[in-house]
Amino acid sequence: MVRAPYLGGMVETPAFLDSSRPDVPDIVVPRGITPFYMPDRPVRGRLVRLGALADALISRHDNPEPVNRLAGEALALVAGLASALKFQGSFSLQAKGDGPVSILLADCTEAGALRFYARTDPERFALLLAKHPEPNAAALLGSGYLAFTVDQGGEAERHQGIVAIAGDSLAEMAQYYFETSEQHDCSVRLSARHTDAGWRAAALVLERIAHGGGHADGAGTASGLVLQDGVERDRARVDAAAGSRDAAVESWRTALLLAATLTDDELLDDRLSAEELLYRLFHSEGVAADRPRALAYGCRCSRARLAGILEGFPSEDLDHMTVGGDIVMTCEFCAVDFRFPRESVKGNAAG
Repeated sequence: MVRAPYLGGMVETPAFLDSSRPDVPDIVVPRGITPFYMPDRPVRGRLVRLGALADALISRHDNPEPVNRLAGEALALVAGLASALKFQGSFSLQAKGDGPVSILLADCTEAGALRFYARTDPERFALLLAKHPEPNAAALLGSGYLAFTVDQGGEAERHQGIVAIAGDSLAEMAQYYFETSEQHDCSVRLSARHTDAGWRAAALVLERIAHGGGHADGAGTASGLVLQDGVERDRARVDAAAGSRDAAVESWRTALLLAATLTDDELLDDRLSAEELLYRLFHSEGVAADRPRALAYGCRCSRARLAGILEGFPSEDLDHMTVGGDIVMTCEFCAVDFRFPRESVKGNAAG
């Protein structure tokens, strides 16, 4: 893919003051995320469908198709997880391993702005492809770690959870994180592929939530009251709590069984509305859709931001970066080249 350098604002405005953006797709998917829940059952979830946004994000990069599929799944996953949090800033997924894809990063802002990049070693990828024509996420990433980070910027504390990469698919890796780090029942279904309409990516995320009286420690406390006071109604309360726990477990199992019937074709079908899809899956249990949330093309690069990075380099390093009198920086997220005349960048004299 041939990229034209972004030159906007070079002459009239100093780079460090130029907050203008390159000409990237202005795409918003108004119903990108559909939160839902099952009334009177301890199950909630999010249905994520990027639609044309997936193609706009993925097709700007020269990644091989297996890497594009992995990137699409990462975008859908990070959108689904971010939508369950209350934060200001960005929520990111980063996978770093020793495989052909050494880094995979996708992030989503609180407003639903998405971006990603993947760093692939062409030679190592070719060797992998010769052995495995359809490599899975584990083969692409290799051994390493998976990190989820909430970065609210400024002086706010960053919250991060890290686990070793475990599982064959990105969905299995995410579930392993929830099982080990969050100790939280969660089911993740991801899908991404190139269709007749371009790249599409989607996710179905289910969570088991606390159900009234459903915790074992609560039952233990109630049981102590029975033994201490000998009040029959407290025993009935314990029995009811146990019944509630059993019902909650059964509801969760049923939701998982129903979700397992979902096909990739259904998940990625633009013609099938989110509400219709959720009804197909969960109508026997009862399902209610909540207010949908938008997703958008979300690279946040600008000449001012990149100029600030360049100013931190020593002058000698800047000289080495210069080709034909210019320094060219490429945004890894949107694949736009930014060109800076060498004389316009002073650099860090102390360096």
